[in-house]
Amino acid sequence: MKFAHPLTPGILIHRYKRFLADVTTAGGVTVTASCPNTGSMLGLTKPGSKVWLSESDSPTRKYRHTWEMIEADLGTGPHLVGINTGRPNALVTEAIEGGVITELAGYQNLRREVKYGINSRIDILLAGGTSDQRDCYVEVKNVHLMRENSLAEFPDSKTERGAKHLRELAGMVAQGHRAVMVFLVQRSDAESFKLASDVDPAYAAAFNTAAAAGVEMLCYRCTLSPTEIVVEKRIEIADL
Repeated sequence: MKFAHPLTPGILIHRYKRFLADVTTAGGVTVTASCPNTGSMLGLTKPGSKVWLSESDSPTRKYRHTWEMIEADLGTGPHLVGINTGRPNALVTEAIEGGVITELAGYQNLRREVKYGINSRIDILLAGGTSDQRDCYVEVKNVHLMRENSLAEFPDSKTERGAKHLRELAGMVAQGHRAVMVFLVQRSDAESFKLASDVDPAYAAAFNTAAAAGVEMLCYRCTLSPTEIVVEKRIEIADL
């Protein structure tokens, strides 16, 4: 996925009210950017960090800038980390259509944000494969937490909504469909993935229950630059 325009670098002043961040751009101008992330962003909100912003051309937007990435270093050198949770659905869609996520290949139709379950929408619904191929319900989660070198984790805060999605995916399997959870790691320094069970034990329990019920768990990582984000390869899920 290429950005419409290269991202603008800046220095983070602080994140506040969860959805806002003040940033000083390279030109010395301080702007308020939207922060499209509902989580705690544990380890990714340190003032003085280098960040990258996208800019909207829309004249009606209150905040023209959107916080997209931050530079993080756990001692092995700086790496870009994508924090915009609005990006993964499009990234996974692009990767499916491009044949990168081979486990989800072979379907003729792809739809996004389709109603299902109890007052929910599935991120991606795949259908129209071979005659014996079941419809496939795909949920996508953005992963950016890392507390140990090369080990990505999810979630970074408690998420009852995330646990609900796992239960609903298990419900789709019970109805005879295929269901897949895709954890998309927006950082290239990840070599493996595990659940942050200390952060949200209830989510970890829901994960294990869903996996036992037949929900497939996949984790892919991205490479990032100020001009594009690309889904690169599958990485191991340590908890399975």
